[in-house]
Amino acid sequence: TTHEFLFGALAELVDNSRDANATRIDIYTEKRPELRGGYMLCFLDDGIGMDPNEATHVIQFGKSNKRSPESTQIGQYGNGLKSGSMRIGKDFILFTKKDNTLTCLFLSRTFHEEEGLDEVIVPLPSWDLKTKEPLTSDPEKYAIETELIFKYSPFKNEQQLMEQFNKIESSSGTLVIIYNLKLMDNREPELDVETDHQDILMAGTLVEGVKPEKRSFRAYAAVLYIDPRMRIFIQGHKVRTKRLSCCLYKPRVYKYTSTRFKTRAEQEVKKADHLAKIAEEKAREAESKRMALEARLGEDLSKDSRAILRKVQDSAMMLRRDADMKKRILESKQKALKEPKELNFIFGVNIEQRDLDGMFVYNCSRLIKMYEKTGPQLEGGMACGGVVGVVDVPYLVLEPTHNKQDFADAKEYRHLLKSMGEHLAQYWKDSNIAQKGIVKFWDEFGYLSASWSAPPSSEPRYKRRRAMEIPLTIQCDKCLKWRTLPFQMDAVDKRYPDSWVCLMNPDSNQDRCDATEQKQNLPCGVLKKDKQTAEDKQKELAEKIKQQQEKLEALQKTSTIKSTADVKKLPLEVSMKPTDSSSQATRSSERSTTRPRSPPLPAHLKNAQSAPPSRAASQRPTRTPATPPPPPKVELSRSRAAAKPLAAKPPVAKPVPKATAKTPPPSRSSRTPVKASTAKPAAAGQRKRIIVQEDSEEEEEEEEEEEEEEESEEESEEEEPQTKKSKMAAAAGNRGKVVEKAPPPKRDKLDEVKTNPQPEKKGVSTPTRQTPTTPTSVPKSISMQQHGAKAKASEKSPQQEPENNTKNAQKDKGLLVEVRVNKEWYTGKVIAVEVNKQSVRWKVKFDYVPRSTPKDRWVFKGSDDVRLMRPPSPISQTPDTQQETEKGPAPMEPDTTQPGTSREVTDSLVTMLRTMLRYFFPPAFRIPKDDVNSMTAEELVAFPLKEYFQQYESGLQSLCNSYQSRADARAKAVEEKSNSTEVKLKEADEKLQKLRTNIVALLQKVQEV
Repeated sequence: TTHEFLFGALAELVDNSRDANATRIDIYTEKRPELRGGYMLCFLDDGIGMDPNEATHVIQFGKSNKRSPESTQIGQYGNGLKSGSMRIGKDFILFTKKDNTLTCLFLSRTFHEEEGLDEVIVPLPSWDLKTKEPLTSDPEKYAIETELIFKYSPFKNEQQLMEQFNKIESSSGTLVIIYNLKLMDNREPELDVETDHQDILMAGTLVEGVKPEKRSFRAYAAVLYIDPRMRIFIQGHKVRTKRLSCCLYKPRVYKYTSTRFKTRAEQEVKKADHLAKIAEEKAREAESKRMALEARLGEDLSKDSRAILRKVQDSAMMLRRDADMKKRILESKQKALKEPKELNFIFGVNIEQRDLDGMFVYNCSRLIKMYEKTGPQLEGGMACGGVVGVVDVPYLVLEPTHNKQDFADAKEYRHLLKSMGEHLAQYWKDSNIAQKGIVKFWDEFGYLSASWSAPPSSEPRYKRRRAMEIPLTIQCDKCLKWRTLPFQMDAVDKRYPDSWVCLMNPDSNQDRCDATEQKQNLPCGVLKKDKQTAEDKQKELAEKIKQQQEKLEALQKTSTIKSTADVKKLPLEVSMKPTDSSSQATRSSERSTTRPRSPPLPAHLKNAQSAPPSRAASQRPTRTPATPPPPPKVELSRSRAAAKPLAAKPPVAKPVPKATAKTPPPSRSSRTPVKASTAKPAAAGQRKRIIVQEDSEEEEEEEEEEEEEEESEEESEEEEPQTKKSKMAAAAGNRGKVVEKAPPPKRDKLDEVKTNPQPEKKGVSTPTRQTPTTPTSVPKSISMQQHGAKAKASEKSPQQEPENNTKNAQKDKGLLVEVRVNKEWYTGKVIAVEVNKQSVRWKVKFDYVPRSTPKDRWVFKGSDDVRLMRPPSPISQTPDTQQETEKGPAPMEPDTTQPGTSREVTDSLVTMLRTMLRYFFPPAFRIPKDDVNSMTAEELVAFPLKEYFQQYESGLQSLCNSYQSRADARAKAVEEKSNSTEVKLKEADEKLQKLRTNIVALLQKVQEV
């Protein structure tokens, strides 16, 4: 596995030193200009070292003596030294000392490339520690190995090799030197050792926006192990290693058990099963040999025979014991497979640098993943911001990849992160940070900037506050135990020496190395899952059952298909969406409610008194709705109450037949197969004459336009105001010419008009035949249908409003609102609606907010923290639309003396003006917004447009000013930060100048003396 993260390759060599029980490792560089990269990278430890036989295992990939299920060592695969060193450079040479033996191992890709070798050749000479004589039985082989080392390594003779062995000062240890380092495209080495002489940096990495552990190897080594014991020195300076759980504010541990982590345990069971079977076969074979030998020898009791028999019996007994032991191991592992795995999640707040938050996942104490966001941290808000989580996962739970930068089983790792996210949310509740105020909490520790990534204040009072909450934990350089120092005011920002020992501890109970190490006493938290009550479960189940029943009813609704037009108008989306109408409504009424397909009727036709609904019901008993529709008089009285100018006008009843006769080419809804063939011959003949006059191409264009209108109507129901919906209905009315009655369901009304023979009896069939040729009648019918569309749209909302409050609340989606956050107003859009029994909540997504503020927020509709920026949902405009549509029928009586074109244009302009005024209406204009809908054309002409747009412009200007003020505040903060930096730089220059003056004066005094 390749090491994409270069520090991970360096960590492989550090892991080997830790597994070798080293107490110290030095990582340093030596300049060698003649080598590629200009220096050698060295790793020197005081571990147990290797003898010549153990060193041969280094050559073999996959060979490891550390591999066992119960092992706590990091190395398991036998690839770390080879893969890690070859990722850093092309060649490495290893010097190791153990048991008075010196061994050198040389692995060079340069040597293989220049010699053109296909097989791997690794020189492995060894010497006696005391005499420095070579340990070999083949002098010629030794001479060849040393010659290759002198030719291709940086060390050209045996004396230089011995100098490297002398660097291992302890009785045992290992030195690994990597050279001919890999370079970047600019011919510079990937590791930067020049910028900071006490560190090894990742070359070409910016400081800003990059986690310190991904840029600095010193920072990465500090958190490499969850419980560090080995001292790490980089370029001769000790790394201040950390135990993360001791560096957090209010740490808390949560016990987590799960049976989901089975992949690694199942592999161990399979392996144990295989070994048990092999051992059992060997035991049976040995026992069979023993029995055969006993039968062959019989009563032969000679000395040689007894010796052979005893040897065979002992071998069979040992193999049987081994088989029994392997069987017990298999049983124990099978039992462990079923047992739940337990992990400890530790959470705490990083008050030293709050932007460094996330989950740190260790495997056998070795860091695998860092800064993993999970749970509430994924939402990007301030919730759980600054919280660090730590978990150590054993091999039996999760197995890492070979490069130790990820986990082999991605599914189980995601489950682990999800579980940590749930516990993280619980910790956030238990810490009570949100209840007290997140901004106030961070202000206590000196985070005064609005930028989340800004460092805390360096004022002494804030430094003392942070130091008081997190006691300093330091490791003894002698006994390697961790000690917690008591808080002292003068110890804030104190620099402790690298050779700190227990004797320097001010705590008298912990000031000696033989004192036991104090364990960290963490409070234990418990994950509290919200348990659903029986009532909630029953309610949720009932809701699911209802949804499934609605889908089933929608699927069962069928209609007879007689033409391609009927296929196109089938509601194909009904299987994906539950129908909007109630269960008592018929199929035709449901379709007309959710998606109007037939063109709307003029308003005076809807309110007219015509044949009672019982006649249509007698003709189509199966299509009659369960509940009878309200009579037209109720709608008329409601319209009178809504519109004052129309209060004195009587309803138009008699001209109904004349209007119904004007039915040129039928729309899609008029061609719907709803048993229209059962109508009377006169009506059928009339429809036939109408259809003959239509052109087939016009029908296809009409159907395509109606499909586009249906799609646009679906979108308008979610986002646009009611005025746009009525506008689309009017557009649909321009295409279709069939009329219908409003109060009963729409398709039933249509059939009633078709089957009613009264229009031909009254002799009004002539306008029907003249419609395509008479130029003045077409606009007039179009304008009448436009008014009918308005009336239809106005009646749709009042019928749906009492049916389902949730449906009405969902129409609030798309509203532009302002929400108050931290005493400031931010603009946003409603993206989700949640309806409870007593309240309605909006989820508002902000257009712009600072980084420290969440991008969306739930607010209660009607609260003081939210206000509208544009007209509300179509429901609140229903009365206005009714007033508007009720005004239409009066001038649209069948009076052919008045020209229709000018009236149509006037009405269209008036409607457009009303829509425009409502759309841009200022929040606090002196004329109420609802009054605009009831204004006549003359009142609209006298409308104070200048004052209207002045107020609108001032509101828009105030919004721009608020954005500008935020930008100015941010620029001011940057400028203040720059000024403070300049002041500090100036102070530093002054101090440097004083220091130089003092040095000159001191030198003068020394010369005088």
